[in-house]
Amino acid sequence: MRDAHGPTIASMTNIPLSACIITFNEADRIGACLDSLAFCDDIVVVDSGSTDGTVDLARARGARVIDRAFTGFRSQKDFAVSQARHDWVLCLDADERVDATLRQAIQTAHAKGFPGMAGYRFARLSEYFGKFLRHGNAYPDRVLRLFDRRQGGWRGKREIHEAVSVDGAIGRLPGNLEHHPYRSLAEQLGKQERYAQMMAEHLFAAGKRANVGQILFSPAWRFLRGYVFRAGFLDGWRGLLYALVRIEYVRRKFVKLWLLQHGYRP
Repeated sequence: MRDAHGPTIASMTNIPLSACIITFNEADRIGACLDSLAFCDDIVVVDSGSTDGTVDLARARGARVIDRAFTGFRSQKDFAVSQARHDWVLCLDADERVDATLRQAIQTAHAKGFPGMAGYRFARLSEYFGKFLRHGNAYPDRVLRLFDRRQGGWRGKREIHEAVSVDGAIGRLPGNLEHHPYRSLAEQLGKQERYAQMMAEHLFAAGKRANVGQILFSPAWRFLRGYVFRAGFLDGWRGLLYALVRIEYVRRKFVKLWLLQHGYRP
């Protein structure tokens, strides 16, 4: 894929780069995501049955689109990586964008051939009701998304809160992966409910059990750690709202696990 602002990375280095994205009904966000990846040599989108035009928009921007039934976040992303044309991959969600500083950092590291590295971490900066959260548990939220798939990938059995791991050195790049996770509070609450259910089921299957202390005190610790110790209060009312909503995810996860271990479906 050719960048309108200059040559592709492959023209500067012998190592081409693929971008991998999974989607489901992301017509309002996929365009900005793909535009931020225009410097990549190959873009693959794995879609799980979108009905809102996501597929057409992705193809119009030059992405290869593959339809695959959703089987879990980790396995869907792992499949996307397997379909990339190149071994070095950059993985994004449809609600994420590479900012200008991160883009330059990736291109600079790439031009050097990613010397001695198996992957790179960089900060993720989340937008919340019109402004970016720059403190608390929300930032810098460093994620490993640029890596050599021959040395790692989306490993493990956990399908929720999935993460990349690699066998080798991990570098750190400046800039931000801009994250636009919620269109509304209702969407955030709905996501948290689904994620709490998935996480409780994963923990239960792995033999983990909840106790009263976790239900009572883990949410309080999450609030103190993020809002007080990590200065989430500096993000104003948005920081407070974010901290309050997020502790409910923690509470619900342990409550659901508690119900499962007592033989009830949450």
